[in-house]
Amino acid sequence: MIRRIYVHNYRCLENFELRLHGQTSWLLIGKNGSGKSTVARVLEIFQKIGRGRNRVEELVRRHDFTGGRRDVPMRFELGLDLDGTSYDYVLAIDFREGLKEPQVLEESLSINNKVIWTRSNGVINFSAKNVKMEIEPSTLSSSFWPHSPFKHWLSRMVILRPVPSLISGDSNGESLEPQPDGNNLGAWFTGLIAEKPSAYFAVDKFLKQVMPDLKDVQNKSTGKDARSLEVQFSNQLGSSIVLSFDDLSDGEKCLMISAVLLAANESYGPLFCFWDEPDNYLALSEVSNLVTLIRKSFQSGGQFIATSHNPEAIRAFSE
Repeated sequence: MIRRIYVHNYRCLENFELRLHGQTSWLLIGKNGSGKSTVARVLEIFQKIGRGRNRVEELVRRHDFTGGRRDVPMRFELGLDLDGTSYDYVLAIDFREGLKEPQVLEESLSINNKVIWTRSNGVINFSAKNVKMEIEPSTLSSSFWPHSPFKHWLSRMVILRPVPSLISGDSNGESLEPQPDGNNLGAWFTGLIAEKPSAYFAVDKFLKQVMPDLKDVQNKSTGKDARSLEVQFSNQLGSSIVLSFDDLSDGEKCLMISAVLLAANESYGPLFCFWDEPDNYLALSEVSNLVTLIRKSFQSGGQFIATSHNPEAIRAFSE
């Protein structure tokens, strides 16, 4: 999992280093504007690289340079440990006055402290083969990467800051790449069950822990490749009521995301997850239980980072 993140000259982060070791879950706390959500934005840059976005302008913009200071390069470094292998990736971006778009100033990848390739002045140097290749300055070298555990891991990072009004239980296909705002939750659920059908029971088990009146979750077919989530609850009269996903409360939608996250980590993980304020939209009595369940799940594999201002969430990370 992530061993180290370094960021310089990106938004509010200057000469910023985050070292993650010894724990499977972490909580970032701080005042508004201190940079917690910006860490998530940095991780999204790495995620986009893993998912094949190879234009620098798709990753950063002019106003992302700290205080508009474009005479200093923007720099990102990421260190990972995956299955006994260490990966270290470096990306420096230049956008000095006179440049029409941001460009790669420096880029490199090392595996087990051995440099695999480096890039500078528009030339990639592959160390083992002693081969050089020219590349367009505004294009990342990720387009030349072979399929590798490193790139696959980047693409499977889960970064969440759900917006309930955008979270959809409808899908027209499958996905194992959830969007931060949750708009493709239905596709994520469909992809998860297609990847491992038994994951349904993990989703069901978690939801019944946090929503005791839940009876069933169904992903009904509504057309070719189209599906829609429905949730069945028991009521006080002993009968049941079926609701479409859109009819759930904001908190219930976020609990559904939690259930799919934990089932995904168990089914095709271990995963890395950064969740910006998972306690949003939840009742006070629900926060500690949710945080504890998520942390417990990631203890068996994966890595979880959350941000919060909520005293209950902070107490759940008290050690």
